[in-house]
Amino acid sequence: MSAASARPTVSEREARQVAEAAREQEWRKPSFAKELFLGRFRLDLIHPHPTPSTEQVQRGEEFLAKLRDFVETKVDGALIEREARIPDEVITGLKELGALGMKIDPKYGGLGLTQVYYNKALALVGSASPAIGVLLSAHQSIGVPQPLKLFGTPEQKERFLPRCARTDISAFLLTEPDVGSDPARLATTAVPDGDSYVLDGVKLWTTNGVVADLLVVMARVPKSEGHKGGITAFVVEAGSEGITVENRNSFMGLRGIENGVTRFHQVRVPAENRVGPEGAGLKIALTTLNTGRLSLPASCVAAGKWCLKIAREWSAAREQWGRPVARHESVGAKISFIAATTFALEAVMELSSQMADEDRNDIRIEGALAKLFASEMSWTMADELIQIRGGRGFETAQSLAARGERGVPAEQLLRDLRINRIFEGSTEIMHLLIAREAVDAHLSVAGDLIDPDKALGDKARAGMKAGGFYARWLPKLVAGPGQIPGTYAAFHPAGHPDLAAHLRYVERGARKLARSTFYAMSRWQGRMETKQGFLGRVVDIGAELFAMSAACVRAEMLRNRGENGREAYQLADAFCRHSRIRVEELFGRLWTNTDAIDRKVVDGVLGGAYTWLESGIVDPSSDGPWIADTTPGASAKENVHRPIR
Repeated sequence: MSAASARPTVSEREARQVAEAAREQEWRKPSFAKELFLGRFRLDLIHPHPTPSTEQVQRGEEFLAKLRDFVETKVDGALIEREARIPDEVITGLKELGALGMKIDPKYGGLGLTQVYYNKALALVGSASPAIGVLLSAHQSIGVPQPLKLFGTPEQKERFLPRCARTDISAFLLTEPDVGSDPARLATTAVPDGDSYVLDGVKLWTTNGVVADLLVVMARVPKSEGHKGGITAFVVEAGSEGITVENRNSFMGLRGIENGVTRFHQVRVPAENRVGPEGAGLKIALTTLNTGRLSLPASCVAAGKWCLKIAREWSAAREQWGRPVARHESVGAKISFIAATTFALEAVMELSSQMADEDRNDIRIEGALAKLFASEMSWTMADELIQIRGGRGFETAQSLAARGERGVPAEQLLRDLRINRIFEGSTEIMHLLIAREAVDAHLSVAGDLIDPDKALGDKARAGMKAGGFYARWLPKLVAGPGQIPGTYAAFHPAGHPDLAAHLRYVERGARKLARSTFYAMSRWQGRMETKQGFLGRVVDIGAELFAMSAACVRAEMLRNRGENGREAYQLADAFCRHSRIRVEELFGRLWTNTDAIDRKVVDGVLGGAYTWLESGIVDPSSDGPWIADTTPGASAKENVHRPIR
């Protein structure tokens, strides 16, 4: 098989098998979210709220103080937005500060911050310039440091981590022009040749790729004698012969990010740079993302905090009909939503991050839920801020300042946040990923029953296994602590809102969600995987229940510490009331929805039945293919790779 082989042709079933083989199969540690989807509200797994050690806090706070001084004195977010580039001197300053090595162990020259303080740092720097937040998180959350931390050899860590901690920027290269969330069709190849591999292919949307010194590249190794083959991870020197950064991409938001198109042509990579065994690349990527996704909620929390600050200041200053706009109920409701949701997002982020630091729990679902929930809710908060600001929300900060008003970049925030619903797994993909994990217990006992390829004997054995599981499990979904008044009484201290009632609702909601999922599996069986609308709502309900739990636990922690406990209880109460309304709507839409008619309309659209509806317009799009040609070969374009030294 040569590097110029055609892109793999795979069926839908084969693509699912590749994804299934890459996911972590075992649950070796408890998972609060997994239990929640099974109808078991394990409050003991998150309460009392886990906390960092004194040494971790001291180290983190010391770095945050230095970082705050740097971003306040050296970072001009408006300049980065105007010029669509982070100044080299800013990146150099971040390197000198040690920001490239926030998550790298001190023995390799890093700062060794916890996930909690890493996220606090990303939130701080991202509030000054989201592009800088992306550069740092792409480098450390999914770039070279994290895969090597989890899967690298001692020699690889010694070679690469000191560089990543202080001088070298890294990037993660998985996506291709015709491959997004379907890695089974990966076309970039790594052909064994002696003690090396030869890489050929094209990678798209390589965040940091334009300025990177080191790359993590996912490529397909062909199966051959002595080679297992499969998708494999490599650390590649970005300046290697045969690598061309063919384009620096530009976007509606995050204008300062260094994101490009990278072509590999006969790039020789030493076998010692392979991370893990052949065929383990996709598993490495997915495992890296389990905690890597936790960096994205940090930017969302920062956005919520800024939305709240601007909404508070503006709504008190702006008057309509004789009083501040904040005193009008329609605007006040938006401010309440922003405040309560920001509190909940910070609760979700800090709880998930601290759980990652403690490493007592399996947080693959919690991390995914945090990413999903934060990206969706922060977008809504930013949209509400635009509405509160009115016409000024639609106006650019530069235009506002030019005519003598405060230059508030609300419209920029909306543009910058939009990618979060796509980054590191789109909302739709996150729904499917989380749903797969949520029903794992069911598939482990009853999967053969609904698998059309299984023999009758296999189905019979699965039936017996499933019968035993459900005989024990189903009766526990009928009643629980959520139906007993006074349960979780510690969350209703005197003089505070009653958060215990919300936790009882979560417990009841978890059992109802589990019953609904079981009924759906019984009804649709093997067709369950096609019911993406239903699965998405199941996941969204789970996300709301998780966020409610996190908000209540955080409020109680703050009360015990004497840190704005009463106000935290008020915010948690408001959020839970908002959330319960959304949950009830989602439960209703599990069974009363437009999924069937939507499928019919889609058939009509794709079949050309409604093309008459598109008349009366002109299409301003330029000519060209929908997907660029990625035939392997030498590059004919200028190399725009720009390492920063």
